[in-house]
Amino acid sequence: MLVVETIAKIRRAYFQDKKKIKEICREFRVSRNTVRKVIRSGATELTYERTVQPLPKIGPWTDELDEMLAANARKGKRERLTLIRIFEELRVRGYSGGYDAVRRYAASWSKEERSASVAAYVPLTFDPGEAYQFDWSHEIVLIDGVTTTVKVAHVRLCHSRMLFVRAYPRETQEMVFDAHDKAFAFFGGTCTRGIYDNMKTAVDTIFVGRDRAYNRRFQQMCGHYLVDPVACTPASGWEKGQVENQVGVVRRRFFVPRPRFKSYAELNAWLEDRCVAWAKANPHPERKDRTTWDVFQAERESLVPYVGSFDGFHAVPASVSKTCLVRFDNNRYSVDARAVGRPVEIRAYAARIEFWQDGKVVGQHDRAFGRNREIYDPLHYIPVLARKPGALRNGAPFKDWELPVAIKRVQRKLGKVPNGDRQMVQILSMIPTDGLDAVEAACAEALKEGAPAAAVVLNILARHREPPPPLTIATPDALRLTCEPVADCKRYDTLRRPDHGKITGAGRDGPAKALRNEGRIR
Repeated sequence: MLVVETIAKIRRAYFQDKKKIKEICREFRVSRNTVRKVIRSGATELTYERTVQPLPKIGPWTDELDEMLAANARKGKRERLTLIRIFEELRVRGYSGGYDAVRRYAASWSKEERSASVAAYVPLTFDPGEAYQFDWSHEIVLIDGVTTTVKVAHVRLCHSRMLFVRAYPRETQEMVFDAHDKAFAFFGGTCTRGIYDNMKTAVDTIFVGRDRAYNRRFQQMCGHYLVDPVACTPASGWEKGQVENQVGVVRRRFFVPRPRFKSYAELNAWLEDRCVAWAKANPHPERKDRTTWDVFQAERESLVPYVGSFDGFHAVPASVSKTCLVRFDNNRYSVDARAVGRPVEIRAYAARIEFWQDGKVVGQHDRAFGRNREIYDPLHYIPVLARKPGALRNGAPFKDWELPVAIKRVQRKLGKVPNGDRQMVQILSMIPTDGLDAVEAACAEALKEGAPAAAVVLNILARHREPPPPLTIATPDALRLTCEPVADCKRYDTLRRPDHGKITGAGRDGPAKALRNEGRIR
């Protein structure tokens, strides 16, 4: 068979160089029929496909070999025979050909079976409230003027085809939890079954068939919402084809051209409105006379009631540096200075991050998604300022501290007096206990009195605190005897014994002391 280069040379020699066919045959050592075929057909490539494949040896055994291959394909993966074993069994039955013929025939048979199975699909139908499908996609938007690739969570109810879309900066487990919570709150309930792919935030291990080892936290979320998770076969996206189709629809309808927003909150509010508008404007694919929104409203009665949000955090252990900072997700967050030197547990949520130590929250911040940022809470460093008040002037946590006007005025006035930093630290140390508003009011009152000093501010705070509960006063009713004494003069005869005076004491006061010791008079 001629290669493409030889065909090109023959065409140039005939049409461009005007050579005769006889000369071309001598030059390229091909037959005249071949040269005429190239010239007359105008083809730049000649291929040959055999229409009939003679099978002199294996031909009589094809039917039997088809049955053996089909039976072997229906067996479990561990029980299937290799082609060598099938060839040996065919030889036992009388086949006299070679192994290569069996191997080539088995390869063509497997190719035909795969093409037949891939081309065919079974239409699926779902009852109201039976199942939903979940998936992720990556879209490009402009957030605050910056081109950003966002991770979009897609949730779709299989019966009504109602969709929910929400964007996140990450595709992590806490984002999965938040997407489910927002979707179920939007739907007003959830389905009894959730269909997923084998995402790492949900599946730890894939076993044979449908068996999966799900992540512990993911199982907790499913147990909270009463959902039975089901994972698709790997690389089989058609098993959740509805949400796969939704990804394409949302990309074309919502994200083209690229939308512009100031924040993720604004983007997600817009996406929720677009989901509702799309459902109200498009008919249901199976019930053409009703919109997707109408079918969704009817399906709501069959959903499992929404039980409230799941505490969807991702826990990570960490250590606290001497500067009261904890590193997480390429950023550093401040925690209470009393937590330095001991490990903490980071609980990362979709929009916030918490730091726990000994069962208490020692720090909480809005989550940052940039890189190499330091997020401070100045109140975390108040215990350090008590020992190092001079750090109030140049400390990084206090540079951008937006204090109320009254507190700022007191700070400026104290900065001009000796020991002013220490006095200001004493005032700031009252914010965690009395609150920022109370300290601001006390500073304003001290400025009004013309005495902006720590002692004055602390005295004002003490006077404005709620008074302690009043002490219990002893009333006459409270002092009344519960068991009044009985008048009996015979008791004095017992005091006249000689040995009794030695114990209670002789003299006129002896009988009275004895009676008091008995608890009869007070």
